[in-house]
Amino acid sequence: MGMLQLVKEGKFLTATLDMSLPEEQGTWLAESGTEFTLMGRGILQISPTGISSDAKDIVLSSGVHGDETSPIELLQRLVSLTVSGEIQPVHRLLVIIGHPEAINLQRRFVDENMNRLFKASNAELNPDCIRANQLQRAVRAFYLQGNGEEQSRWHLDLHCAIRGSTHYTFVVSPFSTHQTRQRDLFVFLQQAEIEAALLSNAPSPTFSWYSAEYFGAQALTVELGKVAPFGHNDLQRLSPFYQALVELVTQLSPDYQWQKEKLVVYKVTRSLMKQTEHFTLNFPDDQANFTMYPQGTLLGRDKDIEYYVLEEGEAVVFPNTKVAIGQRACLLVKKVEVSIDGQVKAVV
Repeated sequence: MGMLQLVKEGKFLTATLDMSLPEEQGTWLAESGTEFTLMGRGILQISPTGISSDAKDIVLSSGVHGDETSPIELLQRLVSLTVSGEIQPVHRLLVIIGHPEAINLQRRFVDENMNRLFKASNAELNPDCIRANQLQRAVRAFYLQGNGEEQSRWHLDLHCAIRGSTHYTFVVSPFSTHQTRQRDLFVFLQQAEIEAALLSNAPSPTFSWYSAEYFGAQALTVELGKVAPFGHNDLQRLSPFYQALVELVTQLSPDYQWQKEKLVVYKVTRSLMKQTEHFTLNFPDDQANFTMYPQGTLLGRDKDIEYYVLEEGEAVVFPNTKVAIGQRACLLVKKVEVSIDGQVKAVV
C-alpha cells in the first residue's frame, strides 16, 4: 500500500515513518466535505468546506525532535478522527510530523539540532538541514495561501522536555518583531490547562520563531511532559490539552475567559551561551526545569567565566551542556505579572 492510500485510511504516522515508501502527493475530498492534501512525507494540509472569513490558518507540528513522541501520537489521533469525519475542522490546518528520520532512529536529531535551523534557508549539509528547509517551504506556502491576516495565523509546535519540570506542561513564546502574544492565544493555554508560559526576550531560530518572525503567527513551542518512547506516554495527563486542541480546530471563536491564577508566566532574564568546550553547570544534568536557586548561587563556569544567580527567584530552564559552541546552554527566568490588554505583556 502506498503512502497516499495509508494517509487516506487515517494512518498518517505509519505512512510518514515507512521510509521504504516512495514519497507521494495528492488531494482528495472526504465524505464530510473536508479536503485533504498530502504535500509530502509527514506534511498534511486539511481545509474545511465553506470556510469562514473568520477562520484561522493553524500549523500543528510535532516530532521536530525525533525522540519526543507524545505530541506525535496526539496529532496522529487528530488526523485519524478528521479523516474519518468524527472531527470536522472549521479552520485551515497544516499538520506536520517533523523529522521522520530522527523519529525512526529514536534520537533527538540525526546530525544537528533541527530546532535551531529555522532561519529561512540552510545549506543542505545533512538530513536535518534538508528537512528544515522542506518544512519552512511548506509553512510559507500554507500561510501565503490563507486569508493573509497575520492575526489569523497560529502555530503550535509540540514538544516534550528531555528532563523533569516543576511545570509538567509549559510553553515558550518566541520573541518576534510582530504582535504575536494575543490574549486569545494565552486564554487557549489556560483552557488547555498548560501550567506556565515563558516569554522569550531574544530571537532564536526555532520552528515557532520562524512562523512568528516571518509570518506574524501566534506561535508557541509547547512542552508536553517528558520524553518517552512510543507507547509509554501518559496521554491521560495530556487530555485537557488535546480536548482544547479539538475545540480550537472545530470552533470559530470559543468563549473562553482569562483566569489569572491558571497560568504562571515567566520572563527570560538571561541566556547562558556555551562559548568553549570547558562549559560546565554546577548542578546535575537531570535537574528539573524551573528549579530556583538562592541569589549568589554559582550556576556554572565557562573557562574563566563564572555564572551566578543575580536575582532572587531566578530559575533555570533547558540546561544542556551538550549543545554546540555558540548555542544557548541554559535559560534563566523569573515569574512576572502580566497585562492582557490585547497583547500579553510582562509588567515590569
